Amino acid sequence: MSEFSFEGRVAVVTGAGRGLGRAYARLLAARGAQVVVNDLGGSMEGEGTDAGPAQKVVDEIVAAGGQAVADTHDVSTQEGGEAIVETAVKTFGRIDVLVNNAGIIRYAGLPDIDKDNLERHLAVHLVGSFNTTRAAWPHFIEQGYGRVVLTTSSGMFGMDNNLSYAAAKAGTVGLARSAKLAGEPHGIKVNLIAPAAMTRMGGGPEEEPAEAAPGMPYMPSDAVAPMVAYLAHEDCPVSGEIYTAGAGRFARVFLASTEGYAHEGDAAATVEDVARHWDAINDEKGYFVPADLMAWSGAFLKHQFGPGALGAQ
Repeated sequence: MSEFSFEGRVAVVTGAGRGLGRAYARLLAARGAQVVVNDLGGSMEGEGTDAGPAQKVVDEIVAAGGQAVADTHDVSTQEGGEAIVETAVKTFGRIDVLVNNAGIIRYAGLPDIDKDNLERHLAVHLVGSFNTTRAAWPHFIEQGYGRVVLTTSSGMFGMDNNLSYAAAKAGTVGLARSAKLAGEPHGIKVNLIAPAAMTRMGGGPEEEPAEAAPGMPYMPSDAVAPMVAYLAHEDCPVSGEIYTAGAGRFARVFLASTEGYAHEGDAAATVEDVARHWDAINDEKGYFVPADLMAWSGAFLKHQFGPGALGAQ
């Protein structure tokens, strides 16, 4: 297999001043990409600004022989998203890859969590991903090519103290699944990474350790970067999918539906019917993974229209 190169490609990585974003930017640059290192430089709660982290990563890339430029615009505003993409186009002449990694986390759960907590998470994780993707989209369409990697999280499986973070990260899944369909005619692929790394946002120290601590799992950001680079590469074979990576393991996460129970007869189904067939409704044998809404609808309604109707599989 030939080496996966990004020569001639321009990549934007948001939240690239530390942790995961830094690892992504450094790997893409090492593989030949010209990289925009975007980072507002705030705290993990989203407070403050600092141009230092983005510039430090740029300096590291340049010292290693790569090409990069720093950007400190805020992804959570439309103007910021547009400016980040404009930095790539003005500096390097194009944009081929967008890795939406910027994020914040303010731990809180019900009932104490407030509306501001939720809105701030949505603004950075979900709206921020929308702002940069929307800004890059016309460039991707014009050149007939683009790769977008959005960041979701295993946190969406649920934690009692990260409701807003989980909700925002789950939202990026819907964003990616719909963007996938819009991108198909134009050579644009959109996928998601659910990283597993002991960064400062993941409960780790401000600076990641260079080696494992005794008795602790070693989960460096660098172990996630190969999956992100593959999803960002021109040879990536999928779109609209979720992958997780970390600590040497790489896996796919997917949304699926059980076969369920299909009510028959002229009489409407009752609550008692639901209760009586609860095991069948929940039986995971024979589950399927819908490609999109129409595929799910076709499969869900096949008992009414027969196999093959509405795209049933």
